Amino acid sequence: QVRLVESGGGLVQAGGSLRLSCAASGGTFTTYHMAWFRRAPGKEREFVAALTWNGNSQNYGDSVKGRFTISRDNAKNTVYLQMNSLKPEDTAVYYCAGRVWFGALRVEANDYPLWGQGTQVTVSS
Repeated sequence: QVRLVESGGGLVQAGGSLRLSCAASGGTFTTYHMAWFRRAPGKEREFVAALTWNGNSQNYGDSVKGRFTISRDNAKNTVYLQMNSLKPEDTAVYYCAGRVWFGALRVEANDYPLWGQGTQVTVSS
């Protein structure tokens, strides 16, 4: 079973940048599409970005388009989320998720059976 561990969260001022990492272990990383979701206090889990197993196709939530970039390094079994121009409304727990690579990228959390424990991102105004 693949295990996902996020890192890189923290406190940053509005306008700043952070890069989140999600390291996978215990399986064949290249057979998984990967995604990032987030959950802000009192809100539903929100789709942030997704990436195919080979990195050739990406999908982004409307609220992060043009500011966030998802990428992966299959040699390191790691997926990244580069977050630029951060806003206070980006404050949330960010989760890495994975699903077996069949089919198109999905944006619903229920389509992803693998999850990390989450990492907190706090953006101050």
